[in-house]
Amino acid sequence: MNFIKIKNETFFGTIYYFSVKIKNVENSVISVSDNLNNKIELNDKNMQSKINSLTEAINSLSMNQSDLKTQIGQIKATTSADFSGIIEQDIKGVVTIKTDAAQGTGFILTEDGYIVTNAHVLSGARYANIYTYDNNRYSASLVGYDSEIDIALLKVSGEFFKLILGNSDEVRIGEKVIAIGNPLGLSFTATEGIISAREREGDNGLPYYFQTDVSLNPGNSGGPLINTKGEVIGINNFKISGAENIGFALESKYIEQTIDDISLRELNMTII
Repeated sequence: MNFIKIKNETFFGTIYYFSVKIKNVENSVISVSDNLNNKIELNDKNMQSKINSLTEAINSLSMNQSDLKTQIGQIKATTSADFSGIIEQDIKGVVTIKTDAAQGTGFILTEDGYIVTNAHVLSGARYANIYTYDNNRYSASLVGYDSEIDIALLKVSGEFFKLILGNSDEVRIGEKVIAIGNPLGLSFTATEGIISAREREGDNGLPYYFQTDVSLNPGNSGGPLINTKGEVIGINNFKISGAENIGFALESKYIEQTIDDISLRELNMTII
């Protein structure tokens, strides 16, 4: 009996010993697994951080290249007669306007599709279609217009490249400019010239216009007059009939004032 008791105690002691060993092994495995998972998670975070840094660097490089390209275009336009960089950039913000009565030009003022043109481009029209440089067509709605200043505001749906209004008060006589438009139906034509005079009177008797020797023809109406920075400093409005290279463009500060007035008027009408 004593032998059996000792044997049982030895047996259970052996079981206990192996149970402790197994438990220790399990704890070791769990510890190794936890360490491995922590290292994997840390490596994942480090890898994601590196990917994010690389993505930011690529995006920054792309933006810097775009900015550098724009700056090079401005420098070339300022120091020579080469407007190629400015034209390549700004032509994306110019549109052809075709109605059932006539056609002309406009330019995109906001990324969500507000377009400025001359009011007389839309005279007598029942509808207006907008054609962008990439040959997409959009149906336009009329937001409002000012017949005295000869400005109209249109709206199309979508996302677009916009042109920036420059400060017309800073424009100097002799400064080089270009016009982009659709003279005689020749879409997206660029012509070059200078500012010949400031504050010329229009048919409305208001001294709001630049005189320019940029070649303007029917179809240029409503198109932008652009400086060497790629900014719109005027909207091409009219020329003297029978004269060579004597055109007139409404100064950009009056474009901005008129658009603000149109927008405010339409807002008040909507509220009422």
